[in-house]
Amino acid sequence: MNYGAFAGRAFYLHGSFWVLIAVLIFIAVAGRQISRVIGAMLDKRGASVSAALAEAAQLKTEAQAILADAKAHQQQAEEDAKAILATAHVEAASLAASLAADAEASAKRRERMALERIEAAEAAAVNEIRATAIDIATAASASLLADTFGAQADAALIDRAIAGAPAALRG
Repeated sequence: MNYGAFAGRAFYLHGSFWVLIAVLIFIAVAGRQISRVIGAMLDKRGASVSAALAEAAQLKTEAQAILADAKAHQQQAEEDAKAILATAHVEAASLAASLAADAEASAKRRERMALERIEAAEAAAVNEIRATAIDIATAASASLLADTFGAQADAALIDRAIAGAPAALRG
């Protein structure tokens, strides 16, 4: 390009000037249209980002509410578990005491039954020994009477008894 051609002539007479003016008018007209389109796109994008941020904030709020609810449920569950555990300990101690008392009562009952059996066995043994002693004494008495008193001794004894009867009856 020859810049020397601008020398001495009016600038508006030169073709480059009018090309520059045409380009500037084109940029002004097309720039408005392009800036509107770009502005609309940016506004649309900004609205979608704002909607996404609003949704994220809402989700965050819901998540915090769910977390607080879960923590409350967890704490309630822990308290319930502690209460159940305490109740179980109390019931276990009560059951252990009850079982110990039952075992002691059962042992005393068995001991009493054993003592009753021993007393019954002792009584049966004493009765058996008495019966045996009576049988032995009866047999010994019968044997002694049979040996001591014969038929003649019986007759003499009967005669004495008869003779002593009138005196025994008077007296």
